[in-house]
Amino acid sequence: MLILGQVRAARLPATVIAFCGAVLLASPPPAYTESKASPDGIGKVFMGREISHVMGHPGIGWLERTEREREEAPLKAIELLKLAPDAVVADIGVGSGYYAFRLAPKVPKGRVIGVDIQPEMLEFLSAKARELKVKNVEGRLGSVDGIGLPAGSLDAALMVDAYHEFSHPAEMLASILKALRPKGRIYLLEYRAEDAQVPIKRLHKMTEAQARKEFEACGFRFVESRAGLPWQHLLVFERP
Repeated sequence: MLILGQVRAARLPATVIAFCGAVLLASPPPAYTESKASPDGIGKVFMGREISHVMGHPGIGWLERTEREREEAPLKAIELLKLAPDAVVADIGVGSGYYAFRLAPKVPKGRVIGVDIQPEMLEFLSAKARELKVKNVEGRLGSVDGIGLPAGSLDAALMVDAYHEFSHPAEMLASILKALRPKGRIYLLEYRAEDAQVPIKRLHKMTEAQARKEFEACGFRFVESRAGLPWQHLLVFERP
């Protein structure tokens, strides 16, 4: 269902179809459409959802705000992930590394690969890793349509309040699907759009139903929703 104005369908490239699982192979792939952009959106629509603007590197201060633990309980979220100590995890849309540096002690025999499309974010990440003397966090420059990691190289991927900003979500999900090992998991944190009390702009929130629709269409299996966070969903998906 479209939101505003006239639309124009855009077919996905063959590489996306190849990696997006049995659902897409059995039916036409989801199309992007375009509409008049809302104030916080880019006017590009995926499966009924307008994609939001990206929060740029000037927002690092907000990502690192002292109130974040009280508002979002990130340490609790990390405990809910239940990662193996040797897991290789990609933090996609890593930003300032707020989650990456809190994940690192949970995977002492593994690695956290922070993927971002903004070099300024990765420069901040690298400087902080040196400052904290953290050896198992590294940055990787991605692109708008892929994470740039080898096939079968990841045990898990984490996206914290970032997926709704991806301008090419189908291509990104295809890239993640390829990079995950069989049974590898995506942990998706998004502000709950079902909850009017969550004080976040509309396009920066997602419903569980919308997230499931998009991820399942691109070949992922829904595992569960892990409750207990103040503002966010924690949704778990798996590569079949």
